[in-house]
Amino acid sequence: MFNKKKKIIIATGGTGGHVFPAFSLASYFLNKKISTEIVIDARGYKFIKNYNFPNIKIINSSTIYKKNPILFILASIKITFAFFKSLLLLIKSKPSIVFGMGGYASFPICIAAKILRIPFIIYESNLCIGKTNKYLLPLSYKLFVSYKETEGVSEKYISKKVEIGNIIRQEILNYVPKKKSNLEKKINILVLGGSQAAKSFADKLPIIFSKCLNEKMNLKIYQQCLPIQKENLISSYDKMKLEFELFTFNHNLISYFDKADLVITRSGASITAELLNSNLPFISIPFPFASDNHQFKNAKYFKEKGYSFLVEEKDIDSKLFSLIKSIHADKEILNQIINKQKLHSDKLVFKKIENEIKNFIDEQY
Repeated sequence: MFNKKKKIIIATGGTGGHVFPAFSLASYFLNKKISTEIVIDARGYKFIKNYNFPNIKIINSSTIYKKNPILFILASIKITFAFFKSLLLLIKSKPSIVFGMGGYASFPICIAAKILRIPFIIYESNLCIGKTNKYLLPLSYKLFVSYKETEGVSEKYISKKVEIGNIIRQEILNYVPKKKSNLEKKINILVLGGSQAAKSFADKLPIIFSKCLNEKMNLKIYQQCLPIQKENLISSYDKMKLEFELFTFNHNLISYFDKADLVITRSGASITAELLNSNLPFISIPFPFASDNHQFKNAKYFKEKGYSFLVEEKDIDSKLFSLIKSIHADKEILNQIINKQKLHSDKLVFKKIENEIKNFIDEQY
């Protein structure tokens, strides 16, 4: 069994979609009195620097730029430095296991773990295994996935694949949706662009909402945006006399979940999993330039399960207005989505991970 001498290192970085699940997992282990350390890059650290987690180490890495020779060389140098820093950290920390959350930031420490014969687990939250995890899979002990339908795992390594569910914030797992009482009178729409926001949302959605108002739809908009987008959005919404509230990146999205009847969002694995577990109907608009088109694959899967709607970026102008109009005309559509979402739950995700790691450590020690 776990004891105080055993340690887990969780490697993450980059976007909030990688960082927040890692922080949630680390917090769970720490609450269980399991020695846990987070290794993160400076970009990812910005998301959790105010949480006062006791054991954080910063190691900066880079993605590989194959099309630009100069950037490729610079990235290779950065990754090499990250690898040697990871070696030194692992030698000092002596973890029992390393947990890689996917993305380029987890690559150097997982490779260093392999060199030092420290077993590592990788986690894939998307419906298609990412490039970093694909490279690491042959060297890994296990591949934890959010969904059994995750694609891209070769038959040779299928035995490593373990479905554990979505690693999301404990606050979301504990969240109890409030009953919406004014749905017949008004639809409250929450617009989320992720930690990077979504430029196209700020450019295109005001036009869609203006069409909705012209059709006498009663809407209130809660929209996440970048600070530089605020002025233009305020001007646009004031002119059309739309009821709205703008906010920048906010760690406490649950306060907006309570207000929303419908969400418009990108299709990152983390936010869609949070909306699913919160029983919030949403319209996925995948980022069209996501690697391996993974956001579209996420959105397509959710649509086929009946958990959400799907509108591609190229179809925002032609299809989004019609979809909102149909929902406004028949609110029962949202209840149908909610009933499907209620059939899914990730409440046991942390316990499943704990049991898997406990079983491994018991076997080894």
